[in-house]
Amino acid sequence: MEGKTKFEVSDLTKVKRLANRGVYDKEAIYKILDEGFIAHVGFEMDGQPIVLPTGYGRKGDFLYLHAKASAHMIRALASGKPLCISVTLVDGLVMARGMFYHSMNYRSVVVFGQATEILEEEEKIESMRIFSDHVAPGRWNVCRLPNPAEIKATKMLKVEMRDGHVSAKVREGPPGDEEEDYAKDLWAGVLPLSLEVKAPINDPKLKAGVPVPEHIANYTRTPEKSS
Repeated sequence: MEGKTKFEVSDLTKVKRLANRGVYDKEAIYKILDEGFIAHVGFEMDGQPIVLPTGYGRKGDFLYLHAKASAHMIRALASGKPLCISVTLVDGLVMARGMFYHSMNYRSVVVFGQATEILEEEEKIESMRIFSDHVAPGRWNVCRLPNPAEIKATKMLKVEMRDGHVSAKVREGPPGDEEEDYAKDLWAGVLPLSLEVKAPINDPKLKAGVPVPEHIANYTRTPEKSS
């Protein structure tokens, strides 16, 4: 999809309720995915629908998932089962005058598709770096890297974001009330919410004199990515 700025819309991804909130622009979708790092992955296993939270990474048109090689989810997805990945960022609680009109300001992405297990070792290690640097940019370069046993014990999957299989939905702004309610003495507005990054806590077993690295001291969930 090189050169394309939007994902094609399909019956699967078209936002039908409040269609004006639908977003198909790739840059806008990738910005949401880059700010998040927790996804909910839905799939079917033995006739049972399952939705599990998990971390993820993104580079280009691919999402990357990982888990222990023995994990049920990763084994099921590696078999090629259809999946659905959702990522949601909540930006505020929307408080209306009428209870019916309360809402949330949010940015959400849904991806449909299938996962492919990464088997080639060089690509697998690179996908581990992508995952690590998505969650904590810069961490890969300052850690002891995975040894052969740890690489073998980890499964890495990639999910291509394809036309007709990706969309976002975004709500922003104040509440919308019934016209007659605006004159009432009832507070209405938005309570903004955001992820708070607090001061790092040293491991009790940390070697004396080891400082907090810059990428931790300056951690933010608005990472900059070139693609």
